[in-house]
Amino acid sequence: MEFSQAVFLPCQSSQVTVVGAGNVGRTLAQRLLEKNLADVVLLDIVPGLPQGIALDLTSAQGVEEGDSRILGTNDYEDTAGSSIVVITAGLARKPGMTREDLLLTNAQIVADAARNALRYSPEALFIVITNPLDVMTYLTWQVTGLPPQRVMGMAGVLDSSRLKTFIALHLGASPADISTLVLGGHGDLMLPLPRYCTVGGVPITELLPPEVIERLVERTRNGGAEVVKLLQTGGAYYAPAASACVMVEAILRDQSRLLPAAAYLQGEYGLEDLFLGVPCRLGCRGVADILEVNLSEGELGALHQSAQSVRQNIGLAQRHLRL
Repeated sequence: MEFSQAVFLPCQSSQVTVVGAGNVGRTLAQRLLEKNLADVVLLDIVPGLPQGIALDLTSAQGVEEGDSRILGTNDYEDTAGSSIVVITAGLARKPGMTREDLLLTNAQIVADAARNALRYSPEALFIVITNPLDVMTYLTWQVTGLPPQRVMGMAGVLDSSRLKTFIALHLGASPADISTLVLGGHGDLMLPLPRYCTVGGVPITELLPPEVIERLVERTRNGGAEVVKLLQTGGAYYAPAASACVMVEAILRDQSRLLPAAAYLQGEYGLEDLFLGVPCRLGCRGVADILEVNLSEGELGALHQSAQSVRQNIGLAQRHLRL
């Protein structure tokens, strides 16, 4: 295993801006407040929506007795001085839609959000949740011109959590005893790595037959679509919000946690100039390191296939935005 190093700016103040007051954004705001991690600015283009949610969450703080505050706004000027900007804005998936179907509409939304947020918080780190996530993360980096270590996408934490959950349900085990690892793009070509998945330190390849593992892997790949199909009117939001909260906490508390995230690759895994899900060490200055785990020839080929799909969609989005 091998780490690639990065150089960083000093840590900033503890204010988190969440762009988009939909289900993911409002749930993330709630988790940040309940954990008392930071003051939150919740921004949305719909008049009254973020203000109403903020008032409701402020009232909940009276019950929780937390010190963190939340401001709902339609004005990017109110986000000034944020240490982290989380972009959740965009259309949600509907039944039958792939993440790629959302590409062109969400590309414009995310590009505008990133530019506006950077204007008022030039030292912020950016976490992208909007789908298709790997492409939106690349666009955020491109339109902001930030060092790549300050831009990342939330995907690997969510995908790894889904695999962990499905393993726990099958074995009747505690998720606390399970570690999982999923690489690649946040889509059907993601790469769960069973031999790096353990229960109490024991690889699942020694606990489960291959056909069961493959079934759990496929359910992980289709985990988002499974939720969309059941809900019929939207996509997952509790698990994405929880996953983003873990990343925000790792950054604000400078925990140096090793988490899978969409990070900018500069030769790691034989890939360059794209954001893709890989194990990263996250701290107050962003992506501190990228860990290169040993992959078989087949696994590396699957990772490159996932990367190629992301790269094609980046090109499509760039042409749409004329970048």
